[in-house]
Amino acid sequence: MTTPEGQLAFPADEVTDLLRSLAAEWASWPAEEDLDLDPRTVGAMVGVLTDLADQVDVECIGLSS
Repeated sequence: MTTPEGQLAFPADEVTDLLRSLAAEWASWPAEEDLDLDPRTVGAMVGVLTDLADQVDVECIGLSS
């Protein structure tokens, strides 16, 4: 989908669903022995994605109020 100005646009709920899905996927990665990932780092990244999804939700609620 594009805006009249030619910019890409996506429904906010699809963006937040994607962010939360990525966070859920990443959260399982430290358990994979062959990946050798630091659980604290992955946890921080998961937190950032989740916080960003929450922020998008809040901003959208603010716009619709």
